[in-house]
Amino acid sequence: ADSVSGIAGMAVWKDRAGMPNNDTRLSPLLLFLILLSFLVSLVDGGEFPVGSGAAWPKVGEWGVREARWLSLVRGLRGGGPKDNGGNSGGKKGDGMSDAQRRIAEIEAEMARTQKNKATMGHLCALKARLASLKRLDLEQSTKKSGGPGEGFEVRATGDARVGFIGFPSVGKSTLLTQLTGVYSEAADYEFTTLTCVPGVMHHAGSRIQILDLPGIIEGAKDGKGRGRQVIGCARTCDLILLVLDATKPVTHKILIENELHGFGIRLNQRPPNIYFKKTDKGGLNYQALKKQSRLTREMVEAILREYKIPHAELILKQDATEDELIDVLEGNRVYMPCLHVFNKIDKISREEMEILASKLPHFLPISSFYGWNIDTLKERIWSYMELTRVYTKPKGMVPDWDQPIILRGRHRSVERFCKRIHKKLLDDFRYALVWGASAKHTPQHAGLGHELADEDVVQVVKRGGGAT
Repeated sequence: ADSVSGIAGMAVWKDRAGMPNNDTRLSPLLLFLILLSFLVSLVDGGEFPVGSGAAWPKVGEWGVREARWLSLVRGLRGGGPKDNGGNSGGKKGDGMSDAQRRIAEIEAEMARTQKNKATMGHLCALKARLASLKRLDLEQSTKKSGGPGEGFEVRATGDARVGFIGFPSVGKSTLLTQLTGVYSEAADYEFTTLTCVPGVMHHAGSRIQILDLPGIIEGAKDGKGRGRQVIGCARTCDLILLVLDATKPVTHKILIENELHGFGIRLNQRPPNIYFKKTDKGGLNYQALKKQSRLTREMVEAILREYKIPHAELILKQDATEDELIDVLEGNRVYMPCLHVFNKIDKISREEMEILASKLPHFLPISSFYGWNIDTLKERIWSYMELTRVYTKPKGMVPDWDQPIILRGRHRSVERFCKRIHKKLLDDFRYALVWGASAKHTPQHAGLGHELADEDVVQVVKRGGGAT
């Protein structure tokens, strides 16, 4: 072994010194000698030295092909020379947990697997395993980082909640001041805002809480830059304002959406119309009420096996994908609207702004510094959260036009209206008198299931003839 490695060391020395050593055959010969020395060292149980008693050469001192071969040999042997920290091969001491390492391995396997009908079942199983590992990694990191410390969560107030998400120095603090009048420090350097700054925006009789969250960076979903705390606070909002710099590449929008998606936030999506329930016996009761273009029974069974669910009832009421099924099985996804606010439009041309408007959905250009388009932004916030104003009318009095009851979402029933006032109001509810666009006649006697419209007037009649 010493003689063979000595020949390899001499060839390396001649190559470093630039001596004429038959350049057309030096590299193949050197590769052959390295391989031969490696095989002999395996028999002797050595550490594969290059030259008798020599240390590993630095990769930068090799030729390109020799460096690639050295990398391959290190991979085959499970690691090369010891690093400064005493670890080798990227297995230990690389700062990654077991779950993170397995996540990286699965992502690499998915990247090199061809997508066709024969491999879809395997890919679905890998996606389910990946989702489980990411949830496990999140739970482990949360336990490790638990304990006392400064957080970003603030007490919820008002009728709805809006959060600002974006990279540093995109104008979020200036926009908060424009919308709410609350001062938030703004400067020309990054990470000016280091904690959550709340404010309240008054619009159309409603009080909407606005949260100016610290800027996030790429890798926030993995904990970089306290990104998990920022995105975790964003999960509690009713609307996300994705604040972007119009002078920066549009790819910033994709990066932020990927960070939010990795943390379980689904932007501008509705929850999948999939019914799922675990059972104690009976195997898988699978029904597809709509024709499926992606999922098959075999793919569903492969996904459920990864979650160790042998017995379940599953009804697909839409043309679903494997990702939507995994989201339903995980059960911790948050679906919320998102508005893409491109700030600093005063620094781009009108033609550039028109291109952005034609290519991007949910697009709104503003200038927080000059206050351009701020009124339109307030209207968009109102419409994206689907807010509805309902006025109360006490018996024998005029309606209270100053303080409406604000209902969120598409379901605006009389029952939800009563719960917004007080949950015990339903115990004595008899019927409601409704004036407005939803009433067929004035006033209409309505029950709990009656759907209200914006600016309706409601008077609740209790049992025993009382009204409120």
